Amino acid sequence: MDNEHDATPPISRELVLDVRLPAVKPTARVEIRRIHLEPGVAPGFHTHNGPVVGSVITGSVIYQIEGGPETVLGPGDVFYEPEDAPIARFDATEEGVTFLGYFLLEPGQKAELTMGRG
Repeated sequence: MDNEHDATPPISRELVLDVRLPAVKPTARVEIRRIHLEPGVAPGFHTHNGPVVGSVITGSVIYQIEGGPETVLGPGDVFYEPEDAPIARFDATEEGVTFLGYFLLEPGQKAELTMGRG
C-alpha cells in the first residue's frame, strides 16, 4: 500500500465567502462576538451600522436580507450583512443557533444594532 498517495494533505484551504464592500471602508478593528439565540427566537427586522460577516457554529437560522430569498444556514455556513441593509430575518430554528459575528469598525466606532424599520 502506497501511503504517499492515500494521505490527506496536512493543510486544506477553501474559499467560503468573498465579499466586495460597496465602498472602501476604513477599518480600525474587528470585533468578534459569539452570539447564541435560543430555539425559536426571532429578533425581528434590524440593521447594523457597519458590515457584519459571520459563521454558524451550531444549530441553524433562517436568514433573509429584505427583498432577498430566505436561506437556512447551518454549521459551517457563512453570511454577510451589509452596512445599513435591512435584515428581515435572522430567526433561530427549533434547535437554536450559535454563531460568530465579525463587526468591521471604523476608528472610534461602536457596533450598533437598530431594531425595527428605521
